[in-house]
Amino acid sequence: MTIDATRVLGRTGVQVTPLTLGSMNFGRWQEEDESIRIIGAALDAGITSIDTADVYAQGVSEEIVGKAIAGRRDDVFLATKFNGQIGSDPRNAGLSRRWIVRAVEDSLRRLGTDRIDLYQAHRPDPSVSLLETLQTLNDLIHQGKILYYGTSVFPAHVQVEAHWLAEKHGLIAPHTEQLPYSLLVRGAEREVFPVVRKYGVGVLSYGPLAAGWLSGEYRIGGEQPESARAELIPGRFDVAEQRNQRKLEAADALARLAEENGLTLIDLSIAFALNHPAISSVIIGPRTQEHLEAYLKAATVELSPEVLDRIDEFVDPGTQFLERDTGRDTPSLQPSELRSSH
Repeated sequence: MTIDATRVLGRTGVQVTPLTLGSMNFGRWQEEDESIRIIGAALDAGITSIDTADVYAQGVSEEIVGKAIAGRRDDVFLATKFNGQIGSDPRNAGLSRRWIVRAVEDSLRRLGTDRIDLYQAHRPDPSVSLLETLQTLNDLIHQGKILYYGTSVFPAHVQVEAHWLAEKHGLIAPHTEQLPYSLLVRGAEREVFPVVRKYGVGVLSYGPLAAGWLSGEYRIGGEQPESARAELIPGRFDVAEQRNQRKLEAADALARLAEENGLTLIDLSIAFALNHPAISSVIIGPRTQEHLEAYLKAATVELSPEVLDRIDEFVDPGTQFLERDTGRDTPSLQPSELRSSH
């Protein structure tokens, strides 16, 4: 199966495919040869955009992507991210000018390219002036090292500040935002989606299967599936944990809804994420050819208004079962901010 549809990425005018190939698994949970094979298969199937990050396998993911797209670079909209710590030195991280100008050179080298199409701040950095970050990224655009820049998991109020600063100082404002969005992770609907639509920001959403909760394997009465993520962060997956019980009930109800409509839960999940008007492209992370084919098929599914209404009955719009599912640790929700100290 191939994909030939495209969507415009925010206000950039760039055409991207509804699915973007994510590379977090490459070099960590997936060997190089298999990773390169998956990248080739995705490109052959018509997917034109690839998303990676310097922190994925400490640069190995970028190296693998670079090898895989050699000779096909002009066919790919290439996105990567910066901020995460590289190596053991805590100074090799963040959103400071010092680190960004070094990080971009390292990413260019690993990717084997002379420019990055989309360079994204992987997480906010409250220790650095946001204006400094925006000015540095604007400089990289003027130097031709990056074409566009974006943010990832930035709260709505920080995105508003970024656009205000850009307007005030005559800068190019962020072009994109990357965030988690799925049938079980709908927090972005409350504030972020209205903000990005107001400013013409394109959204690359990730986690359409909610880190496996929407794979179809999480069912009431069934055994909890094993996964590498569940071993790393068991609190997000332990079905015996009270906070996860509601997620399990919702995942089971959604699986039944999919079955009633002749769909797999993967079909329902991918189609749901693609249905939101704020979403430009959904990032997928196939580990096998079978996974890739399932995602390609799901991208062709259209959900009726009746099915979308049923989804809202099972998971209210704006629902966030766990704060950790947002992909960030929100400073204002830490105990030190919630409680006075005596």
